[in-house]
Amino acid sequence: MADHKEEPVLESMMDKITEKFHSGDSSSSSDSDDEKKKGSSSASASEAVKAKIYRLFGRERPVHSVLGGGKPADLVLWRNKKISGGVLAGATAIWLLFEVMEYHLLTLVCHCLILSLAILFLWSNASAFINKSPPNIPEVKIPEDVAVNVALQLRYEINRGFATLREIGHGRDLKKFLIVIAGLWLLSVLGSCCNFLTLFYIVFVALYTVPVLYEKYEDKVDAFGEKAMIELKKYYAIFDEKCLSKIPKGPLKDKKH
Repeated sequence: MADHKEEPVLESMMDKITEKFHSGDSSSSSDSDDEKKKGSSSASASEAVKAKIYRLFGRERPVHSVLGGGKPADLVLWRNKKISGGVLAGATAIWLLFEVMEYHLLTLVCHCLILSLAILFLWSNASAFINKSPPNIPEVKIPEDVAVNVALQLRYEINRGFATLREIGHGRDLKKFLIVIAGLWLLSVLGSCCNFLTLFYIVFVALYTVPVLYEKYEDKVDAFGEKAMIELKKYYAIFDEKCLSKIPKGPLKDKKH
């Protein structure tokens, strides 16, 4: 009799235990679902914030990809500091040699050729007396496909420049006309202050340092650029309303003869 009374008690205790386990599983599953929803919502919110971030010139890719990727981008962005520093030091040495020491290009090329040819000539003739192998002078040739590709790319850029100048000359784009005039005037001012070699060196140093600094302080520069673009658009709208809109524009299409 005692055994028959204990069986329903044990069964009721087991039912309560299973109910507790089931309730715990359901609560844990609901918690995990809530966490997933929170994670997805936070991810979507972060993506929306990233989409709203202003980037200079409408850039959507990293700076490394914008520069073309590969070894040239690594060189400009100082991925290998020794190689990038060596290139900058070499450019600086060339600028000092020609600008500060006033060494002429033709003189430098002739002196380098004289020195190298004299060393190779003496080495080739003295190798038979000192029982050493003559110098291995490699055969240097410019590949035909490389020369053709460079010529085609240069031709494309020149033709595009001529097309832009022709479009500006027809009076179709006043904004582009003002930008080109301002750029040429700035170049003329810089040309009157320094010669071509110094100007080339300044441009080289700027192209070699500005991208890496921009990549380092990207967020701050983009925030400042956004504010500057808003102000420029505001002033351009005022200038357009008061001055540019009153200037007669040229035909939009060329007349067909």
